[in-house]
Amino acid sequence: MLLQENFSLKPYNTFGIEVKARYFATFENVAELQQLLQHPEIKNAEKLILGGGSNVLFTRNFEGAVLKNNIKGISLIDQNEDYAFVKAGSGEVWHEMVLFCIEHGLAGVENLSLIPGTVGAAPLQNIGAYGVELKDVFESLEAVNVESGQVETFNKNACDFGYRESYFKKAGKGKYIIVSVTLKLRKKPEFNTSYGDIQKTLAAMEITDLNLKAISEAVCAIRKSKLPDPAVIGNAGSFFKNPEVDKSVFESLKKLYPEMPGYVVSETKIKVPAGWLIEQLGWKGKQIDNYGVHKNQALVLVNYGGAEGNKIKALAHDIIASVKEKFGIELSPEVNIH
Repeated sequence: MLLQENFSLKPYNTFGIEVKARYFATFENVAELQQLLQHPEIKNAEKLILGGGSNVLFTRNFEGAVLKNNIKGISLIDQNEDYAFVKAGSGEVWHEMVLFCIEHGLAGVENLSLIPGTVGAAPLQNIGAYGVELKDVFESLEAVNVESGQVETFNKNACDFGYRESYFKKAGKGKYIIVSVTLKLRKKPEFNTSYGDIQKTLAAMEITDLNLKAISEAVCAIRKSKLPDPAVIGNAGSFFKNPEVDKSVFESLKKLYPEMPGYVVSETKIKVPAGWLIEQLGWKGKQIDNYGVHKNQALVLVNYGGAEGNKIKALAHDIIASVKEKFGIELSPEVNIH
């Protein structure tokens, strides 16, 4: 076990922000993690678990311990006539798990293709895209209790999933480290192509035989066309959650702004695309020094090189304030800010 001090986190966050961790270590399995948690320099320090670093904005040096999750492995662990259960280490790249499921003809995660980050971050955020959320296919997860070091199992109810929320972001924040995730996937596909530009993209790709691979490729094509590659421009994907508003509020706004899109969430709630709100206020493509808002997607804040995290944070706050003033809607960051 190698514990490094004053360690640069620039290669470990997709925003490419240059900050340092007081302590840094990696773990490849549960035993190594348990050992790290007992280390005197880590035991009482503030801890941050890093997966792909694709959902974090650093605004300062991290004075505690950053632990990089490298737990790998994807396997089919059980199946019956209708479902198959796939388990993956929390350090696996999420898209690799999606590809594994598609290769085995297992349906449910194809709409979640190319979402950046690791398997362990998926339940933390209850990731979602194109009409599908992780909770739709979630079976269980295993997590190490930071205090006791014991491995505990959580079913769907225990995870308390919400929109980009879970128990692990609320009451359980900082108390557990996710080490594996098990998904329940359908053997007989039920294709979901109604959300976003999936149907249009499938038509452009001249797909006539609908299948899991085709939907995944269509989703990948859409994401690549809208979202910048972090290897080229520093970013963390969608920075803001799509807000959910009361139906009466949406109807009032719709009278003022007839073009405003909305998606029914329940009998009382409508989801409004945050990107649309931000774009109406002229933020899309706005560059301030070496950071700004991406030219193709108003939801994405970018670091063009050498930007400070606190400047990007201030930009996010300015966007939130302007949307609140114009529409009366409060945006919330999807990205974790440290």
